[in-house]
Amino acid sequence: MKRFALMGAAGYIAPRHMKAIKETGNDLIAAFDPNDSVGIMDSYFPEARFFTEFERFDRHVDKKSREGTPLDYISICSPNYLHDAHCRYVLRSGATPICEKPLVLNPWNIDGLEEIEKDTGNRIYSILQLRHHPAILALKKKVAENPEKIHDLDLTYITSRGRWYHVSWKGDVSKSGGVATNIGVHFFDMLGFIFGGLKENVVHQRTDETAAGYLEFERARVRWFLSVSSEYLPDSVKGKQTTYRSIAMDGEEIEFSGGFTDLHTESYRAIIAGQGYGLADVRPSIEIVSRINHMDISQIKGEQHPFIQR
Repeated sequence: MKRFALMGAAGYIAPRHMKAIKETGNDLIAAFDPNDSVGIMDSYFPEARFFTEFERFDRHVDKKSREGTPLDYISICSPNYLHDAHCRYVLRSGATPICEKPLVLNPWNIDGLEEIEKDTGNRIYSILQLRHHPAILALKKKVAENPEKIHDLDLTYITSRGRWYHVSWKGDVSKSGGVATNIGVHFFDMLGFIFGGLKENVVHQRTDETAAGYLEFERARVRWFLSVSSEYLPDSVKGKQTTYRSIAMDGEEIEFSGGFTDLHTESYRAIIAGQGYGLADVRPSIEIVSRINHMDISQIKGEQHPFIQR
């Protein structure tokens, strides 16, 4: 049984990490979050110590190490802009970091993490859960069977968020990386995972609520659209659901609406088995979102996604 701690226990994604720790047969020893709305812990690890101050959490982690019962892993679910700092902290504490997406906001942050990996001799793991999705794995296999074919894709992901979103750190581009990073980085990772290296990256739109553009990979041309606004939900789902995912390849819809709930558990199993995804795996998608966020969009080119043409 591995011993875990969790940073960012009050966040949206933290319960999936608690569930993954539980379902892989491991134990959560301690958790930290400045916000004390963490009653969800009762469903998984009611005996875990909880801290609202980092200094006390750090002292507890250090105490466990000195007592001869050090932590094996510390999972990081803190706000995006803190991920690289928390990864450095975990490595220096002697544990292995498991970091939620995005691992960092810009590729030069990865360079610094590579240095501290060398210094500590430990490795940082990132959650790239779509790489474990059965439909995505099946698609990767299908594409690999005809490596000369260049595919045309339309990717749409709309996940409605209320007014709170723009008040929280997620609405602050300097802290979240904006829409493309906050809700899109896993999809960009998935595209590179399936279709190979990136050749072109063009942005058509970038606002507080939407982002859209064109990506060209070795084996795919992709029009993509992301939004946190319910305004863009198709009429067929408005009033029925708040999230809409669609990937169409060569005019044919790819079904992957289900199968998301257990992907963190699968990610944890792979990491604990030494088969998780590290810095080199993360870099391509971070390079994509960083360029999207820093690109001058005053000169728009390319064919716009149909959602933008409304």
